[in-house]
Amino acid sequence: MSELKKTGGTGAPRRRFLKRAAVGGAAATGLAAPMISTAQTVSLRFQSTWPAKDIFHEYANDFAKKVNDMAGGRLKIEVLPSGAVVPAFQLLEAVNKGTLDGGHGVLVYHYGKNTALSLWGSGPSFGMDANMLLSWHTYGGGKALLEEIYKSINMDVVSYLYGPMPTQPLGWFKKPIAKADDLKGMKFRTVGIAVDVFTGMGAAVNPLPGGEIVPALDRGLIDGAEFNNATSDRILGFPDVVKNCMLQSFHQSSEQFEILFNGPKYRALPADLRAIIDFAVQAASADMSWKAIDRNSQDYLEMKKQGIKFFKTPDAILRQQLDVYDKVVAKKSEENALFKKVLDSQRAFAERAGQWQNDYTVDLKMAYNHYFAKKKS
Repeated sequence: MSELKKTGGTGAPRRRFLKRAAVGGAAATGLAAPMISTAQTVSLRFQSTWPAKDIFHEYANDFAKKVNDMAGGRLKIEVLPSGAVVPAFQLLEAVNKGTLDGGHGVLVYHYGKNTALSLWGSGPSFGMDANMLLSWHTYGGGKALLEEIYKSINMDVVSYLYGPMPTQPLGWFKKPIAKADDLKGMKFRTVGIAVDVFTGMGAAVNPLPGGEIVPALDRGLIDGAEFNNATSDRILGFPDVVKNCMLQSFHQSSEQFEILFNGPKYRALPADLRAIIDFAVQAASADMSWKAIDRNSQDYLEMKKQGIKFFKTPDAILRQQLDVYDKVVAKKSEENALFKKVLDSQRAFAERAGQWQNDYTVDLKMAYNHYFAKKKS
């Protein structure tokens, strides 16, 4: 028998029953509702080392968007382009001091702080590609070595490496480079250990940041230059001032990006937001590498249609790069114990991982030629 019938339909008990039912319903609704955080938003101001129009700045924004979306409003990263707060080559100091909360760039831009920093992607990396070098960094001891280097130069930053880059061209030139002697006396732009390698090959090197390269080429301040990839090179305007590009090189065949956080700002974040950053880095790394394949291949074809001439770098030049690189790193290993420590770690990892990679990987060019070579002939 219902409570209403027991009370004979009188008003007070009925109201008490409805009140209890309403409270119970509210409790049930409260249990079913999602927990919504009311924590205040943490805003972080980042700067990239790239011009706003470059795809690299787009990659920096892609990473920030992943963090912002996953954090559900509790963490917001804003990314400014190169030069908005500090010049590109001053990013590390600005993040360390807290002038910026973080940044997006590459380790070779810190080459002047410790030469060992250029070993993350500047040089042949004992035959490892960029993805293999990231494997060494994550699982082969590279991360701990990087932290040791930053500590040695008093940089309180948290560094994430991600985004394996494709092999970079030898560079853009007024005339094709047919032999190693063609580089002698040439005013050339590059960065990192590549500065020493090209210097050893006879070039006069100027390590300009990305946004200054094409204007310098246009004004004749340099004779040749390399930056990175088909999309960046096209966006930055290389095809507008130089018509010859030499493909394939060992000077930067395994580079990746770096995401920097100011140490105190990062450590002040709650554990769940730091975890979101961890996974956003991994997601952005995969997304960046997929986007690079799509965009680089499109821009490569567009530049061909534009009349740009692409040439494979002669093997003799590639072999000379390796020979000069060996001499450069031998000298720097004597000068810098951390440089040698990183180099030895990479060598040990590359010997094992490279054997596996080379033995297991089929010749993809054979399959490509099987399907497309006849159509192009």
